[in-house]
Amino acid sequence: MAAYGLYTHIQSNKRRSVALLIGLFVLVYVLVYAGALIAEVMSVGDAPLDYLMRAAFYDFLIAAPFATIGALLWILIAYKFHQKMIDAITGSSPVTREDEPRLYNLLETLCISRGIPMPKLRIADDGALNAFATGLNDKQYSITVTRGLIGALDDQEMEAVLGHELTHIRNGDVRLLVIAVVIAGVISFFGEMVFRLFFQNAFRFGRGGSSSSSSSDKKGGGAIIAIVIAIALIVVSWILAIIIRFALSRSREYLADSGAVELTKNPDAMISALRKIENRGELASANSAVMEMCIDNPRSGFADIFATHPSVDKRVAALVQFAGGHDPGPLAVEAPTGQDQIEPPPADGPWADPPQQEGKPFLPPLDGQGPWGKPG
Repeated sequence: MAAYGLYTHIQSNKRRSVALLIGLFVLVYVLVYAGALIAEVMSVGDAPLDYLMRAAFYDFLIAAPFATIGALLWILIAYKFHQKMIDAITGSSPVTREDEPRLYNLLETLCISRGIPMPKLRIADDGALNAFATGLNDKQYSITVTRGLIGALDDQEMEAVLGHELTHIRNGDVRLLVIAVVIAGVISFFGEMVFRLFFQNAFRFGRGGSSSSSSSDKKGGGAIIAIVIAIALIVVSWILAIIIRFALSRSREYLADSGAVELTKNPDAMISALRKIENRGELASANSAVMEMCIDNPRSGFADIFATHPSVDKRVAALVQFAGGHDPGPLAVEAPTGQDQIEPPPADGPWADPPQQEGKPFLPPLDGQGPWGKPG
């Protein structure tokens, strides 16, 4: 069904996201079957391909419930502790109104204006210009902003960025992306486990010359084909997991930009914020999963196929076309990012730099005119 307008696009995106997440979970079972196929080859040796496939399917039926339990446990752990893991990676910490009154008030005003529950506010001590939202429910939702971004954006631009992240929360993007990342982690875990099983047994059999060589006289010839099929399933599952994760992130940035404009009624602020963030959002300590959650991910893939976000140029062009904004082009950020500005000492007064006498050390005045008076 075609989508017309922002809200129908959101609903359409949610349905597609649920379908993609179901597909990700199915990939776990594909990996389990691939592992069962390799295990049959290692235990039986060379045998007809149809026999190996049937035996692997029987093993899969036995292992599938355990794989489901393992995946659900992984998701449960992530549900409870994903924020602590992200904080550890990015160096983020929660802040209150007393800590950051400017940022807190901007976020609170946006939430009150639309009746949105107030998410927690966090700051990452990083000079990069970026922000991201995390969480799986109203009690967990959190918006993290870097120190660099706080110093580089004015109030209107910061409000637009906060509106962008609030829209991710409202649309359910944050929850779905966290789940997708978690399930993709499960797939990586299963894939690595199957590869380790294969290579360890292949090395053992290669040195011992056992099972497969002893059964070489039997009618078979399916072992090599079975292993090739298993490896192909693992590789395809891994690639599809990556592509699906990128699709979940990439298609949502336009909606989040539009949602920010809807909240703030200021497309120019969103555009100028994106232009300042452009190519300045790299979080050195963050992995690819965290960067996918950010408002901008400067890490792009080969020929832009595996980029998790549309380019800033495309996002700005969409805002200009559909929201009536004006593009100022690439913007310079003059102030150093990520560091509080330290004012230079005054030219005079007790905190001034001491007067220097060429060739002589500085001595305090002795005529009683200085701040310490005449020495006794």
